[in-house]
Amino acid sequence: MFAILGGVAVGLVLAPGVRRAVGRYAVPYEGEPAARPLSLPTAALVSAGAGAAVGAGYGVAGWPVLVWTALLGVVLALVDASVHRLPDVLTATLAAGTAILLLVTERQSLLRCLLAALALGLGFALLALLVPIGLGDAKLAPSLGALLAVTGWATVLAGLVYAFLLAGLWAVALLLTRRAGRQDSLAFGPFLLLGTLLAVLVTGRPTV
Repeated sequence: MFAILGGVAVGLVLAPGVRRAVGRYAVPYEGEPAARPLSLPTAALVSAGAGAAVGAGYGVAGWPVLVWTALLGVVLALVDASVHRLPDVLTATLAAGTAILLLVTERQSLLRCLLAALALGLGFALLALLVPIGLGDAKLAPSLGALLAVTGWATVLAGLVYAFLLAGLWAVALLLTRRAGRQDSLAFGPFLLLGTLLAVLVTGRPTV
């Protein structure tokens, strides 16, 4: 409980910084309308939620990588939800930090993490050729695959299942409420990140 409350507190403290970062990186593609400014309450809600989840996961294998992923993932998710893009500078920074943390803290599972990163990266790159998911998702996927693989291939599979299931449910909800049409695109990055977080919390093995 204390870890969760601590995570919420950290999330609330970081919320203004998250809001500024989203404002900086939520740059729409040329010809697309400008993004609506992110409100501080929204930034605080998302940041606090991510902090609570990280706190709830305290002690799972790969927890330092989970913290790093949540820190950048909040910004990535909000940017993607706003302008349907995942900036290269953020996905590259996430990948670099993930690699360093895995080298330092998870050497015993390093090969599996590398294989999962390659599998998800190539898989989403091929998927981007068939359906309009965007190459940003393919650049995000390796980092998430590496984190998921810390606890095993079952967690990797769970993360993917959760991501597609959540995205599908959200798409159906948008269609039923007529907030989107069949031809409208859906930002998939937030669901990749949320699915990863859920999989780590549900299937991650405790280390303390």
